[in-house]
Amino acid sequence: MQKDYLTGLEFSPAQTEGLLDLALLAKQQPEKFQHALSGKSIVMLFEKPSLRTRMSFEVGIQRLGGQAIYLDHKDERIGVRESIADYARNFSVWVHGIIARVFAHQTLTELAKNARVPVVNALCEKLHPCQALADYLSLKETYGNLKGLKLAYVGDGNNVSHSLLLVGAMLGVNVTVLTPQKYACKAEWLDKAQTLAAQTGATVRLIHQPNQLGQQDVLYTDTWVSMGESKSASELERVLKPYQLNETMVAETGAGHVMHCQPAHRDVEITSALFDSNICLAMRQAENRLHAQNALLLNLFNAA
Repeated sequence: MQKDYLTGLEFSPAQTEGLLDLALLAKQQPEKFQHALSGKSIVMLFEKPSLRTRMSFEVGIQRLGGQAIYLDHKDERIGVRESIADYARNFSVWVHGIIARVFAHQTLTELAKNARVPVVNALCEKLHPCQALADYLSLKETYGNLKGLKLAYVGDGNNVSHSLLLVGAMLGVNVTVLTPQKYACKAEWLDKAQTLAAQTGATVRLIHQPNQLGQQDVLYTDTWVSMGESKSASELERVLKPYQLNETMVAETGAGHVMHCQPAHRDVEITSALFDSNICLAMRQAENRLHAQNALLLNLFNAA
């Protein structure tokens, strides 16, 4: 039976840990995997523009010996000219996998329902699981053991925050999400993360006041206005201004590192000086998108 990666919940905590171990191995010894996807073609179906996601998947697939085929759908959403089900059925006779970056999670579930090949979520409005894999890979490289690590996400309760909660809970990370009440993360994903945390010994919590953060090892932020969202940028900036990731917040929490998945709006959600500082892991996160995703593809295609 095919295996998809739409939410991250398709993998158990142990399997998720295994993905990170495989990513480290493939990063350290790339020559062992340079032909792993030989003869495999994978379509990259993007409704949203992308820098890191497109480059990391395209280069990564090529490094594994596979063929990446990019289809740009930013001018016409999937399912307009023909049904999503027909897209999936057609792709299944041509390629070995589908990587989709879409506006609606429903598009992914419809693709997976009708495809005979693996479908990977490269971002949707609800989740960004590949980003979370790269983030925790970066922290594993930096800290070694992830269990008990304290990570706080600060800002808008968006798709990145949901995936950090889910994957973090799987890996035993104590994840705090700090948002204004109006822009809190969705209860659906917080509840799922709490269920996982109960199994792994992690803690997850949602708070709304910056003075509730306490001591943290890592502080994480993301752009306040995501692509395709209808939220007003000026309204978000006004409400989120007290949640800016800055030097004061780092000092008050004792955080050793800060993270940002990019694109970064300097001196908006994070200060420019902090983004450029030696405690910022943003470029390692970007680098590790390739390695985390390669490990995922190796697993999905039983090529490890």
